[in-house]
Amino acid sequence: MSETVPDTATLIPLDNVDPALVEALLDRAFEPERHKRTAYKVREGTDWLPGLSFAALDSDEMLVGSIQCWPVALTDPDGRAHPLIMVGPVAVLPELQGQGFGKALVSASLAGIDARAPLPQVLIGDPDYYARWSFTSEATSGWSLPGPFAQHRLLVRSENPAVLPREGMLGPWL
Repeated sequence: MSETVPDTATLIPLDNVDPALVEALLDRAFEPERHKRTAYKVREGTDWLPGLSFAALDSDEMLVGSIQCWPVALTDPDGRAHPLIMVGPVAVLPELQGQGFGKALVSASLAGIDARAPLPQVLIGDPDYYARWSFTSEATSGWSLPGPFAQHRLLVRSENPAVLPREGMLGPWL
């Protein structure tokens, strides 16, 4: 499996792509029932962040991958909302997975976060895959989500994990 994107790939802002094409890609990458997943409940009612969401095009300028980021918040037991950025879904056509498109999309998205005031980033995903970007489950053991999830797959990346609440409910930042 290659770790680099093919030289013929191009990343563009996701808002330059027809939303119907993005939905079709997500259906192929995850399945049409994906809307029932807990991640969708976490970001319900929010719009994805255009500056951090990208599409990957192949040499024929066909959509082969996408990433979306969302405004979410961890509400602590005192009712205070702590804003975060939810990363994902990261979608790549099944026949092209393992060729580096996902890695390029995640790297581009994270590079777009303002280093002067970085919000922590959260996702639900494979701990081994996302560890390369310093995502970990160490700070999320007391966090809850509005639906079923595997606790070890709830990952966060933060410049200063000490600022994160030890407990809370993750949901949309409205």
